[in-house]
Amino acid sequence: MSVLILHHRGTLAAHAYDRWLADYEGDVLLLASKEHLGWVGEELPTGETGYSHMEALDDYEVGGVLEARVLDLARRYGVSRLFTCQEHDLERAAQLREILGLPGQTFSSALPFRNKLLMKETVEAAGIEVAAHRGVECAGDLVSFAREHGFPVVVKPRDGAGSIGVTVLRSREELDAFVAERLDVYGPLQSNLMVEAFVPGAMCHVDGLVVDGKVALAWPSQYLFTLASFKELRGGRHDVTLDRDDPLARRLLDFTDRVLDALPCPPNFTFHAEVFHTPDDRLVLCEIACRTGGAQTRGVIKTIFGAELNECWVRAEAGLPLPIDIGPERPEPVKMTGQLLLSRRPGKVVELPGEPPFPWVEEYKISVERGEVMRVSRYSADVMCCFLVSGPDRATCQSRLQELEDWFLDGLVLEELPEDEAPAVPEASRSRS
Repeated sequence: MSVLILHHRGTLAAHAYDRWLADYEGDVLLLASKEHLGWVGEELPTGETGYSHMEALDDYEVGGVLEARVLDLARRYGVSRLFTCQEHDLERAAQLREILGLPGQTFSSALPFRNKLLMKETVEAAGIEVAAHRGVECAGDLVSFAREHGFPVVVKPRDGAGSIGVTVLRSREELDAFVAERLDVYGPLQSNLMVEAFVPGAMCHVDGLVVDGKVALAWPSQYLFTLASFKELRGGRHDVTLDRDDPLARRLLDFTDRVLDALPCPPNFTFHAEVFHTPDDRLVLCEIACRTGGAQTRGVIKTIFGAELNECWVRAEAGLPLPIDIGPERPEPVKMTGQLLLSRRPGKVVELPGEPPFPWVEEYKISVERGEVMRVSRYSADVMCCFLVSGPDRATCQSRLQELEDWFLDGLVLEELPEDEAPAVPEASRSRS
C-alpha cells in the first residue's frame, strides 16, 4: 500500500507531503518536475525525509516519461493512491488511475474542469448562466461571433491557466490585427481556442474544500482588479474576502453549490470558482477549477478557517482524518483577509523595503532581490511580492492593503536600464502558468 504524488509546479517547501502524510501506514512516493524545481530554485530534499522514494524527472511534461515511471513504481510499491494538486496534471493522473484501477478522480470528471468550453456547456445545460461562448476553429468563428454579440470579446485557450493567452478585443480593428498577427489555432499558447462575450461587473471567487462528496468549507472573495491586467504596472492587485453579513457572500456560496452539482465532481477535491457579479445584480459563471486557487489562496483559507487546503485534500485522498474538525454545518470565518500582489516591472532592483512593520500582515513573500534585473510579468502569478493581511472586516482589510502597497513602493528603488540592456520578455508558455 503506497501513495504516489505527482508534483509539477510550485515549491516543495510549501508542499510538505511527507509531513502531511506522516501517519500514513504505507510508503509515500514523490515524482517531481526537475525543470520546475529549477525555476523555483529547489532540488529534491536531502537527509531524513518521510519519502520512501523520490525522483525529479527531466521531460516531465512530454514524451511519456512520467507515465512510464508511474507504472514502474506502481508495480514495485503496490501503489494504491495517486495524488496531484496541480491543474495541468489532473487529466494525466485521472488516466493513470483508470489504467491502474485506482480510486479518485476519473478522466470524465477531470475533463469538464479543464476544458472551459465543455465546462460552460455542462453548467449552462443545468440552468446556470454563463457568458455567450463558442469554440474557435478558424478566423471566421471569431468574426461571426463578434458580429453576433458585439465588442468587447474575450479570446482564450480552452485549457489555459494563469491568464496566459487571454486577449480582450475591444473593436473590429483590434480583431483584425489579432487575426492577422496573433491568431494561431494550433500554436503553443493558443491551441484549443474559444471566444466569449465580455461580462461587465466585479469578479468574485469562491474557494473551498469537498470531502466525501460534501462541501466541508468555502468562502467568497472579490478581485479589486482585472485578471488579464497582470502586465500593467499601475499599482497592486488587491483581493479581499467578503464580510460574513454581506448578502452577496451567501448568494455566491449558493451559486457555487449549484455549479458543483452540475459537474461530475470527484469525492475529494479543492475548488476555485470565478463568478461575475454584473451591474444589474446577476451572477454569471466565468469558470471553475478542480484545484486550489493560486496566489495567497491557501493562506487566506488557513487564516480564516485554520485549514491548509492541500494538506486536507491529500489526507482525504489517502483516507486519513483531516487536521481540522468538519462538522455538519460549514464553519464561519474567524476574521477577514486580503491579498496584495505586485507585478514585476522592468528595471534593476537597487533597494527593497525590509520586513513589514505591521502586526496585521499574516504572510508575505518577496520574490526579487537586490541587483536583480526584472522584466514584465509573464503570467498572473509571476510577481515581485505578495502579502496577506487580516482584519475584522472587509473595509479594514482594503485600507490595510493600500497602506501596505504604499509602504512597499516607497521603499522600492529601481534603476531604469538603457533600452539595449533591458531584458527581453521571454515567450510565455502554458508550462509556466
